[in-house]
Amino acid sequence: MVLLTWIAEVADEPLVLEPADRRAEWETNTWSLSAEDEDRRSLSVSAVVAAFERTASALQIRVRELRFPGVATFYVWHDKQAGQLRCSTGSVPADELPFSGVYALSDGLEPVIEGFLADGEMGAADPEAVPFLVWAFNVGAASP
Repeated sequence: MVLLTWIAEVADEPLVLEPADRRAEWETNTWSLSAEDEDRRSLSVSAVVAAFERTASALQIRVRELRFPGVATFYVWHDKQAGQLRCSTGSVPADELPFSGVYALSDGLEPVIEGFLADGEMGAADPEAVPFLVWAFNVGAASP
């Protein structure tokens, strides 16, 4: 279950929260996570969701220990074209995430993970065709 290990490691990776430099945030805080077909079949939605929730909680503790005064959001989405899960942390509220395409906030992480685990074909969907789901979790000191 390499994917679960990678998800956990995101919480300990370098973290940049710099509202004046969104590019630095994106480059430092964005991760692409893949799984082989065999892993996809053996992983459960609940195990992947739990791993991301632990990572989000750990990031929340880190951000608050840094005494970052603003809004910070950890968010997860399924990049259907790449066949990957992606996650990032940014000093933006959930309704202002830095996507060029249209996205919809998901109340839970399950639909995002279900889509990823069921997706065996890269490039299967046009990312501009419909809004894609994003799960967002406030990790900052300030509430959006």
